[in-house]
Amino acid sequence: MPEPKVAQKGLYVKEVAVGTYYWCACDHSNSQPSCDGAHKAAGFGGMPNIPMRVEVREAGPKPWCGCKHTKTPPYCDGTHATL
Repeated sequence: MPEPKVAQKGLYVKEVAVGTYYWCACDHSNSQPSCDGAHKAAGFGGMPNIPMRVEVREAGPKPWCGCKHTKTPPYCDGTHATL
């Protein structure tokens, strides 16, 4: 299985509305932190949770993981500080 790249050593704070989102878990998307389908060409196609479907039930700012190594996907848990 390919390893996810590190998009950035930090989080993406994005204001979101209630709805369905797809978080890029591989870091090949040009629309970080959202998926744009680039995972297919990067060898991640068909893997579970790539992209990760996220149901946001409360609008507001969300701390999306940028390093792709969080233990609490899709949200940042500070793991980027150890990379």
